[in-house]
Amino acid sequence: MKKMASSNVLVVGMKGLGVEIAKNVALAGVKTVTIYDPAPTEIADLGTQFFLREEDVGKPRAQVTAPRLAELNSYVPVKLLEGSGEITSEMVAPYQVVVLTNATIAKQVEINEFCRSKGIYFIAADVRGLFGSVFNDFGKDFACVDPTGENPQTGMIVEVDEDEEGMVTCLDETRHGLEDGDYVTFSEVKGMEGLNGCEPRKVTVKGPYTFAIGDTRGLGQYQTGGIFTQVKMPKILQFKSLKESLTQPEFFLTDFAKFDRPDTLHVGFQALSAFYEKSGHLPRPRNAQDAATVISLAKEIQSAAGGEAELSDKVLEALSFQATGDLSPMVAVIGGFVAQEVLKACSAKFHPMQQNMYFDSLESLPKEPPTEEDCQPVGSRYDGQVAVFGKKFQEKIASNKQFLVGSGAIGCEMLKNWSMMGLATGSNGIIHVTDLDTIEKSNLNRQFLFRAKDVGKFKAESAAAAVADMNPELKGKIIAHQDRVGPETEQEYGDEFFATIDGVTNALDNVAARQYMDRRCVFYQKPLLESGTLGTKANTQVVVPFLTESYSSSQDPPEKSIPSCTVKNFPNAIEHTIQWSREAFDALFVNPPTTVNLYLSQPNFVETTLKSSGQHHDQLKQIEKYLKTDRPMSFDDCIRWARLQYEKDYVNEIKQLLFNLPKDQVNSNGTPFWSGPKRAPDALKFNIDNPLDFDYLVAAANLHAFNYGLKGERDPALFRKVVESMTIPEFTPKSGVKIQVNENEPVPQGDDNEEDLDAIVASLPPPSSLAGFRLQPVDFEKDDDSNHHIDFITAASNLRATNYGITPADRHKTKLIAGKIIPAIATTTALAVGLVCLELYKIIDGKNELEDFKNGFVNLALPFFGFSEPIAAAKQKYGETEWTLWDRFEIDGNPTLQEFLDWFKNTHKLDVQMVSQGVSMLWSAFVPPKKAAERMGMKMSELVEHVSKKPIPPWTKNLLVEVMVDDENGEDVEVPYCLVKI
Repeated sequence: MKKMASSNVLVVGMKGLGVEIAKNVALAGVKTVTIYDPAPTEIADLGTQFFLREEDVGKPRAQVTAPRLAELNSYVPVKLLEGSGEITSEMVAPYQVVVLTNATIAKQVEINEFCRSKGIYFIAADVRGLFGSVFNDFGKDFACVDPTGENPQTGMIVEVDEDEEGMVTCLDETRHGLEDGDYVTFSEVKGMEGLNGCEPRKVTVKGPYTFAIGDTRGLGQYQTGGIFTQVKMPKILQFKSLKESLTQPEFFLTDFAKFDRPDTLHVGFQALSAFYEKSGHLPRPRNAQDAATVISLAKEIQSAAGGEAELSDKVLEALSFQATGDLSPMVAVIGGFVAQEVLKACSAKFHPMQQNMYFDSLESLPKEPPTEEDCQPVGSRYDGQVAVFGKKFQEKIASNKQFLVGSGAIGCEMLKNWSMMGLATGSNGIIHVTDLDTIEKSNLNRQFLFRAKDVGKFKAESAAAAVADMNPELKGKIIAHQDRVGPETEQEYGDEFFATIDGVTNALDNVAARQYMDRRCVFYQKPLLESGTLGTKANTQVVVPFLTESYSSSQDPPEKSIPSCTVKNFPNAIEHTIQWSREAFDALFVNPPTTVNLYLSQPNFVETTLKSSGQHHDQLKQIEKYLKTDRPMSFDDCIRWARLQYEKDYVNEIKQLLFNLPKDQVNSNGTPFWSGPKRAPDALKFNIDNPLDFDYLVAAANLHAFNYGLKGERDPALFRKVVESMTIPEFTPKSGVKIQVNENEPVPQGDDNEEDLDAIVASLPPPSSLAGFRLQPVDFEKDDDSNHHIDFITAASNLRATNYGITPADRHKTKLIAGKIIPAIATTTALAVGLVCLELYKIIDGKNELEDFKNGFVNLALPFFGFSEPIAAAKQKYGETEWTLWDRFEIDGNPTLQEFLDWFKNTHKLDVQMVSQGVSMLWSAFVPPKKAAERMGMKMSELVEHVSKKPIPPWTKNLLVEVMVDDENGEDVEVPYCLVKI
């Protein structure tokens, strides 16, 4: 970020692609963004350039764009480069990175040669319809400091051989995760101390738990312990000039199914430039004569360069047909990618693309290609899209009805693309968008529809208003909701709602909500577009009824959790101590005040709630402490409480642990207990002059004061005065205390002595004596730097890390882990949404073959693009009938149970053995005859209410009923669920 903040970036060309790049770079945070484009705005520019308005037509593009671009990030000045005509070499001299868009090949070569001579990083990019191209030149000897962006691998070692090979054996709990050519250094090694802090050593992987580091002779005899840490080594990269690359390109593949396409597109884009320089205009939409000229020029260019690859006339023709096309989804894909390349040039973080990239989505074209007449411009903002898809398809886009779930980072980009595409702008079109969140300051770095003035407002409303401003044809066409999607909102989003939409697009940030919407789409047989990002990584998935599997058909493996015994007694990594401190935060400032408030507000809380919970001992003790023994009357009392809490957690608990398990403890096999992942701790000694001890005291005392509504303090003199007046009781270890040594052992519980508990209950002040008194539980908020939340977790974690000899973490790293902050950047989001919208074109067209669609997997850091066909919906069979998750039985008229069973027997020759709805068993072959006879005459809706003892909500029109059946031969067969219309 510091390197980026000293970089001045110039973006030339302010059509859709240029502004997309500039937008993403400005959001990321460079020193300055300068833009250049003196050409007058045209009406067609409004189809991709989201910062232009109809009243800007005729005005210089850059001039009207600059002030709107500047609103994105108050820390990044946006400057306007003055001038007229084409960019010149002298104009680009002051910048560290130059990006050319919409420029001829000759101009690109001229500027690249100058940039190369001055050490300026150069990128050229272009979008032509469903085709995009990018070229990078970062000069000679570009040092990439972190090619992958992944966290360095680290792990514990148990053996190092003292020989020529230097074999290192790791703890067999986790794989080392290293690759050949990685570098590592070591710490905490005993015996072979020469490895500690050594110069990075190159790794040769020998197995998942072993690797070699070369000659270790003379470094000492390995005894025990040690941690390896991967060291990111700079990678030196060589770039060719554009002039050289025109004849000797180095291709970066974006789709391995199109491995032969870059050769054709490499000369195809040169042919387009040559056509423009000859004719003064680009090839006309779907004009066969112009396409023939482009094909001829391409072959001449290839022949002159000595190229031998076979060119595809079909691809060259498509490129010519679409040369005047300008599509918002393509602009998003290429713009997101190029912006990340700009940031790589500025920061040297992540591996740059080398060197020529060509991307296309020809499969997004309609099944019935438009005619030349259908693609002619009509003076509309959609002319760039019409040039590719035709006017008839534009009408289909305008008539589409979409439900967007979420309007955060992905949602904002989605709405921007839809507004540029003209989605739902027709008389029948509509967009519903829902998001219950309000805008936070931290959203502004990637949720680009929001500004600082919007903080606190509802996301859906603000986003809808922003895109209606971008495209006034959307006014009245976007309906914003503030609802969470889930069972509790099925009244709003039920049968009638889903009957009015064509599809659903998810822009969600959690798996549970994604799975819920997926189930709804399967139930209502609607297509679903799904996407997600994680830092530089993104994935997109398209779900098509009766064709593909659903989102929930496959699942990621569960996140690896830290064993509770590791967190409680045997931490060996900073992540363990951060989790411990996060749990301590809740245990001290959230849970006890909540329990106290329940005791004060709920009649008979102890008898009706606590005693039935099985944890009443701990909770009664909490109530006693927080209402009676530890209740502070002043802030001084809060300081005393914090000092005693420090003594308990970082001194007494550690002494007790070492009393139970001394440092010389051995296992039953004679090996030391404190070895491998188990690090022997040391008790701390409080020192108010130690900044860490003081930070803990301030944060803990202020949070405790908050619980009781007392005014906090930060004055060091006050803390010193109170602490120095205290006498800390000497700790005596207790016998009989149980320690959880491994995950399989039960967690030790409190002593449930009923006599003690009754005595505690008797001693508590009755709730009636504290009428109106309530404690204030802390509501964890990671983004407020003044509330002591992250301060406490950082100090508490680092104190515990000091106990165990673990390297502490700074406040920023602690906040990332404790706050579970998901890395998110605008570049990845823009690209992912572009890919989703390319699939939306296909859904609108009604494509119905698996090979028509693509699921995408992208990592901009490497960079890597991977595409695959969606997985087909799994087929099952009963009798001769095949079915998938999209199929179901449907019965009208709310039949009786008897009619329901007869329908299966007579229509499908299936004997029903069991009928259930949700968790309710409605009927089975084993139900007693009397009960079965009672139910046979009941309507299905009546039966469901009878068994579940709950009324069916009045808005429910259908019941999902599951059946277990036998076929004619008495064999169990799996069949779809049944939809009973009531």
